[in-house]
Order: sequence, then C-alpha cells, then structure tokens
Amino acid sequence: MTATEQSINLARAAARAASDKLAQNVTAIDVSERLAITDLFFIASGATERQVNAIADGIEDELHKFDMRPVRREGRSSGRWVLLDYADIVFHIQHEEDRVFYALERLYGDCPVIDLQLAESDPSAKPAEAVAEADTEN
Repeated sequence: MTATEQSINLARAAARAASDKLAQNVTAIDVSERLAITDLFFIASGATERQVNAIADGIEDELHKFDMRPVRREGRSSGRWVLLDYADIVFHIQHEEDRVFYALERLYGDCPVIDLQLAESDPSAKPAEAVAEADTEN
C-alpha cells in the first residue's frame, strides 16, 4: 500500500504554506507500509518556538481551505514540537534542535520520500538525505 494521491496533494499544499512561513528542511515520508494509522509523516523545522507555531498555523490555515481540520493537536504551548494529526497525514513541526535529536528521517529511513514539488531554490526544499547526513555529522 502507498500513500493516496489526496494525501500527497495535501502534503504539497502544506509544504507551500510551510515554506511561506520560512520552514526549513520540509519533507514528507510515505509511512503507509509501516504504519496502518496514517499515510504520511510531514516534517518541517523552525529556528524558534514562535516560528514553529507560525508554521503550524500556516499549515492549518492552508488545509482549512480544503475543509480539513486536525483530529488532534499537540505541543502548541511549548512551540518545540507541534504535532498536527489529520489522520492520513501527521505533521511534525519541530524546533531545529529537537529535529536533530529525535531524527524522524533516520527512524523511517527505509520509507520512500515524497516529492513535495518545492522549487529547487527554495531553502525549505533541502532533501531529507541532507538532514540525515547533518545528523550523523553532529
């Protein structure tokens, strides 16, 4: 089983919204083969707690246009790791330090990465492999 086309399209819309909020290292991983409860893990980083919350707000605002609302929302008060659960997509917006520490890309390294179709010049489009390499260097 692979992620649905609808999930991929929503992740691409969310990626553009996250990029507009200056998210870094935006990536989506197809976890549908490993997890029966969701299709995609969407991961993005922010440099500060305020930026993490702004990215989460931008994603929620964008998905609201598609009449999508999160089933669950966690971590908003601390702004270190905001989790937005939309059932088919689970969004992880993390402070860059927490992202390096928890290394979700490495944990799900055997899962396919989704092309979010962000412009090559977009700084948020740094591939997940580069994030994983940076993790191992530290």
